[in-house]
Amino acid sequence: MSSTSQKHKNFVAEPMGTKSVTELAGVGDVLGKRLELAGFDKAYVVLGQFLVLKKDRELFQEWMKDTCGASTKHSSDCYQCLSDWCEEFM
Repeated sequence: MSSTSQKHKNFVAEPMGTKSVTELAGVGDVLGKRLELAGFDKAYVVLGQFLVLKKDRELFQEWMKDTCGASTKHSSDCYQCLSDWCEEFM
């Protein structure tokens, strides 16, 4: 992992369980609320979309932009968080 936030490190350090979507790196209260309104209330639901998109960075970031208005930085942070989590636990 390159330079990552504490939030990223905390998320990747343990199984996902039923963590809130706002525990994902790059997803704060505003994006979290938008994702929840779109039906993505838990981190594992976002992980499901990540896997449906075959872990493709470009597709995932475009999905986040379309779904919740995420910036390139926020969607990139979320992508990297999920990618690193998958490497650790899948």
